[in-house]
Amino acid sequence: MNSTSLKSFLTSHLNVDEQDILTLLSHCTTKEVKKDTFLLRKNERCSHTFFVEKGLLRQYSIDEKGKEHILAFAPESWFVTDRESSYFNAPSAYYIQAFEDSQIVLIDENFIQGLSEKVPSFTNFNNRLLHNHIRHLQRRVNTLLSDSAKERYLQFIKTYPDILLRVPQTMVASYLGITPESLSRVRRELARKNQVK
Repeated sequence: MNSTSLKSFLTSHLNVDEQDILTLLSHCTTKEVKKDTFLLRKNERCSHTFFVEKGLLRQYSIDEKGKEHILAFAPESWFVTDRESSYFNAPSAYYIQAFEDSQIVLIDENFIQGLSEKVPSFTNFNNRLLHNHIRHLQRRVNTLLSDSAKERYLQFIKTYPDILLRVPQTMVASYLGITPESLSRVRRELARKNQVK
């Protein structure tokens, strides 16, 4: 669990003057939030993208039976938002909540617009982030539709290598779309295979 500032994230990915980044970041809000704090609730409008400098967020929905469905985790160096709500100004279908005490940066469209104007290469970088996010969601949908519980779990470990030690098994199962009992069976099976090797 390593903290990463938004400034260092941007300067490591963009060939840009650090002072330009600092000037633009002065218009962003860095916020420390306690575990269980909601950054977004269902039916609110999402006006920010959240960058996690330290801690862990989760994005989830709750169905009509009261069951949680985790769409995403956002550990350090991850961005999370409700794109439908922020881009189309629609009420959100999701909750975004701190699962650990976290330090986050609230990024609004003005920051993205300003960075695009000052740093032309940022537009390409931002497009890559968006396309990578879409690719990740497409893979996730395909995984949920066609992969076995074991394949889903192995993909989860690839995507979130350090999350297993930070969240309860019930949340991992929710993300995978399987029961906690199925997840326990998968983990036992993989543990047995590793012992045999």
